[in-house]
Amino acid sequence: MSDATLVLEAIHVAYGHGQQQHHVLSGFSLTVQAGELTCLLGASGSGKTTVLRAIAGFEPLSAGRIQVSGTCVAGPGIHLPPEKRHVGMVFQEYALFPHLTAAKNIAFGLRKQPSAVIQSRVRELLELVGLSALSERYPHELSGGQQQRIALARALAPEPSILLLDEPFSSLDAETRQRLGQDVRDILKASGQTALMVTHSEQEAMMMSDRIGYMQAGAYREAPASAS
Repeated sequence: MSDATLVLEAIHVAYGHGQQQHHVLSGFSLTVQAGELTCLLGASGSGKTTVLRAIAGFEPLSAGRIQVSGTCVAGPGIHLPPEKRHVGMVFQEYALFPHLTAAKNIAFGLRKQPSAVIQSRVRELLELVGLSALSERYPHELSGGQQQRIALARALAPEPSILLLDEPFSSLDAETRQRLGQDVRDILKASGQTALMVTHSEQEAMMMSDRIGYMQAGAYREAPASAS
């Protein structure tokens, strides 16, 4: 479809060789439309994180094709490196640089831009995630929820075509997960960002997503989400 940001066409990902080869994904297909928040829900080992790693370029395909905004980034004879895929990623462990302030963490992915552009984008994103007053704090001076907001802002900074979120709230307490989950959904919707999240929490999936795909042993089935 012309308005599809992400298209996975019958992708296969396998580990090992020969008779020891283990197929994690076998013919997995998924389409995410522009501006849509889609969630892959499944238990550990279901293959959902492998989907993200394949999209990001961290896992090669043994078959199939991946398109991002109409460009084939993985397929027969094609494997674009992660930095050329226009894909952003938010990890469960935040992965912030401890020696950089919040503002400089956000600016990291923009370092090839003019200084004025970087400063403007960083201010915009700090305001978007509600942390303008904490721009000069270091990660260890921020709460877990605040660190994840900065990680989100950093991932949004280069304006990726698709944002991938890998269990983004799993290291937070229940109250913070609930509050931050709704806030992150609002932030993504406000920025018009297309996103694909994986989680084992049905509550998070229902709260965050426009559409849910259930995964089990690499297989996929879709069901409507209740999020509005």
